[in-house]
Amino acid sequence: MKQIGWLRSLFSDESGTISMKRLCGLLCTVALCVTMYHNSFSPEEQAPASVLVEAVAALAFGCLGLATADKIWGKKIKKDSEE
Repeated sequence: MKQIGWLRSLFSDESGTISMKRLCGLLCTVALCVTMYHNSFSPEEQAPASVLVEAVAALAFGCLGLATADKIWGKKIKKDSEE
């Protein structure tokens, strides 16, 4: 039960709702890691296009970066509204 709570908190934002940015970012990161691992053992002809790999990396970076920015500025805006 403790692991499920931790997993839920991993994907939740500050208000406790599931954050799709975090979910998408983590799924893209896992997919990218699996693809890179698989590529290390497959022939070069079967490798995915470098543009596709870069697009998935940019999506993961963007989603996780936006989630981080929301967390930082969300606290700042909340503090400003309380004053």
